[in-house]
Amino acid sequence: MKYIFTFFLCMLLLQSNAQEVAILKYNGGGDWYANPTAIPNLVEFSNINIKTNISKNPQSVAVNSEDIYNFPILFLTGHGNILFSDDEANNLRNYLISGGFLHISDNYGLDKYIRRELKKVFPSLEFKEVPTNHPIYNQTFKFPNGMPKIHEHDKKQAQGFGLFFEGRLVVFYDYETDLSDGWEDEVIHNNPKSVREKALKMGANIIEYAFKN
Repeated sequence: MKYIFTFFLCMLLLQSNAQEVAILKYNGGGDWYANPTAIPNLVEFSNINIKTNISKNPQSVAVNSEDIYNFPILFLTGHGNILFSDDEANNLRNYLISGGFLHISDNYGLDKYIRRELKKVFPSLEFKEVPTNHPIYNQTFKFPNGMPKIHEHDKKQAQGFGLFFEGRLVVFYDYETDLSDGWEDEVIHNNPKSVREKALKMGANIIEYAFKN
């Protein structure tokens, strides 16, 4: 009974805060605060181009906090180690199965840690490449070839991986591209305007998908 009450409370919270985003703060030593201009720039782009009404100053929320239920989408990035406690993994799982959504941007060095920790959240789920006909690539902006290449890591193909719970995409992971680098201020990475525009459009699609689903 307690679980059912918590589930429906989470659903109500997520539905009542349909136009906000947050940055996920985690333990383990990785720099969860990396790319500080990325989300504000993405929010500004989304508010202009897909008519969202998101606060220009996104909050950061801890993995074990009930505050995560105030946001339909959480963003996670950083370099290095990530560590979820059992309580944190359980809280994140409840958030995701209640209708929440997590986007992970692959800053260099993140991959092995995030894959390990998400196994605590969903032990039975494996990352699957998200097909190009999935709605996340076909919102306001169209990406017929899937994930755009933004930032080079190891000369590998850019890919979008997902965790699907009961058929719903609950975690979207941009791999070997680092979309959030493309969202940052132009002077930080000196990406061409065309590259930054692709990154922002894909980011806006992610927000739009999360708000609708």
